[in-house]
Amino acid sequence: MSSDKGPQLLIVEDDLALQKQIKWSLDQFASVTADDCETALVQLRRHAPAVVTMDLGLPPDADGTSEGFKLLDQMLAAAPDTKVIVLTGQNGQANALKAVAMGAYDFLAKPFEPEMLNLTVERAFRLHELQTENARLQSMRQPDTLAGLITRDPEVLRVCRTIEKVANSGATVMLLGESGTGKEVLARGLHQSSNRKSGRFVAINCAAIPENLLESELFGYEKGAFTGAAKTTVGKIETAHGGTLMLDEIGDLPMPLQAKLLRFLQERVIERVGGRQEIPVDVRIVCATHQDLKQLTTEARFREDLYYRLAEIVVNIPPLRQRVGDAALLAHAFTKRFAQEQNRRNLSLSDDALRAIEAHSWPGNIRELENCIKRATIMAEGSQVTADDLGLPASLDSALEQSLDLRAVRDEAERKAVIAAVARSNGNLLRAAELLGISRPTLYDLMHRLGLK
Repeated sequence: MSSDKGPQLLIVEDDLALQKQIKWSLDQFASVTADDCETALVQLRRHAPAVVTMDLGLPPDADGTSEGFKLLDQMLAAAPDTKVIVLTGQNGQANALKAVAMGAYDFLAKPFEPEMLNLTVERAFRLHELQTENARLQSMRQPDTLAGLITRDPEVLRVCRTIEKVANSGATVMLLGESGTGKEVLARGLHQSSNRKSGRFVAINCAAIPENLLESELFGYEKGAFTGAAKTTVGKIETAHGGTLMLDEIGDLPMPLQAKLLRFLQERVIERVGGRQEIPVDVRIVCATHQDLKQLTTEARFREDLYYRLAEIVVNIPPLRQRVGDAALLAHAFTKRFAQEQNRRNLSLSDDALRAIEAHSWPGNIRELENCIKRATIMAEGSQVTADDLGLPASLDSALEQSLDLRAVRDEAERKAVIAAVARSNGNLLRAAELLGISRPTLYDLMHRLGLK
């Protein structure tokens, strides 16, 4: 049975007397009941309850827990947003920990106090309501063209705002940053934010293709232009007509091709290899490199006139080691993604793993971090990725020059500590406040004073 008293609750209990007691204790909620696994799954599909209370001892294994854990796994797979509260009897501690590791919201040991059960169920309903509202608001938002870039670092956020500002300008953009800092993510975001988003985004790595093949890859070739040219082939520039072309590692472009690219940028026409016909192409150029192109021009290794053509808008992307809190934030996101891919729900990062991640300098930047987390999620044996799973070398704290202005030192230290705590807690402000040793209202005030969102 169910009523219209409020949010929907499913009570799974094979002891009918206890089932009745639980239902009476939670009388303010609309409830449905089940006394075995099959009925529970039917009620779950029929009523989509926000919260479930369940006993682990269910028939035909009423004295054990095998059926209970089997049902828990099936419910979480069918309705991952449902909050499941497990009621444990004998060996309660071990079973409770296993249930929570599988994805249960909370547990209570039998015999339980009605007031405690009431409080736990109310909290579960409140959390489900907040998550549902958050999902609704997220669905109403315009799609974030830079959604692939995860950061809380003020400098990277400024980079994102720059990308959004110049997206529709048509200007050629140069992205400067170390390998693995997310240059292609930003280039794709630039394309998706522009009025060319209906066109194609085409990327080519100038360092990954041999010099004798790069020209035909970029400009295409006519049939018979060289041995093996059995048919006319369109190049990357032509393919990106109406869209955006990303020239990655532009600093490795050979000198002869630099001259040909410069002519294209000036005239906006190309000639295929072996061809004589000029083909007009409308394409937006975005280039990227980890090299200092300005220095290469002084060494006569990069054309100065081409540099100024490409560098209409220059965007510097800071390395991961300079992005306060981003290493932990990205680590949480990668762990969640790879855990889902490997069907290991609720795999998380331990505190010692987070400390190791924050201490490492990440010379390979985000790409190195991603590979490290992927390997660690495969190697992790328990429900948490540990520092040993990461396999990072021990690092020594370097002595940094600091300002002697005490107010500036204190504000900077507080800012870094707050950003690091929020990143380590994966955005959970209550947990972040606990890590900082302050109350949540104090954390809100501190974030407001420091200009942090």
